[in-house]
Formats: sequence, C-alpha cells, structure tokens
Amino acid sequence: MICRYLQSHFKTGHFNSTYMARVCQITGKRPHTGNNVSHANNKTRRRFYPNLHTKRFFVPEEGKWITLKVSTNAIKTINKKGITEVLKEAREKGTLSL
Repeated sequence: MICRYLQSHFKTGHFNSTYMARVCQITGKRPHTGNNVSHANNKTRRRFYPNLHTKRFFVPEEGKWITLKVSTNAIKTINKKGITEVLKEAREKGTLSL
C-alpha cells in the first residue's frame, strides 16, 4: 500500500511513471540488509546501498550518448573492457534493457 503523500504525487504527475531502483544496470548490484550494532550490542535493521552513480557514456558504434546508473565497480570495468563489450555482456546477462 502506498502512503497518501505518494498517491497524491503520482496523481499530479510529480513522479515519473517508471521508478528507478537502486540497482546497477551493468553488474546488477542491489542493496543488502544487515544490522546496526550499538556499543550495548543492540541490533536494528539497516540497508547497505551500492555506490551508484548516474553517468553518461558515448557509444561510438551507435554514435550516441547513453545514460546508465552504474556502480563504481562497473565504471572500472567499462574503463578496462570498453563500453561496447560491457553493454553486450549486460544484455546477455539480462541486467540491461536499452
């Protein structure tokens, strides 16, 4: 169930119809869950988010820019292998839908 605040914003169009999750489009990294542990050893649930950045890449074969939400690990992989090879692997793996 969506709270009333969000329902009103969806109706007025303040949010895009597609919600972007905190998931890397290349590696598929997503949030993990764990505990905050205090000095008194109290445990409360928390989420560990991947280090994501929205970045534009130029694809020379297509002659256009694409915008991807990628982790820092994926940026290093793109620098090493090249954007074309990484996009091909991500499409085969199913993490990218462009």
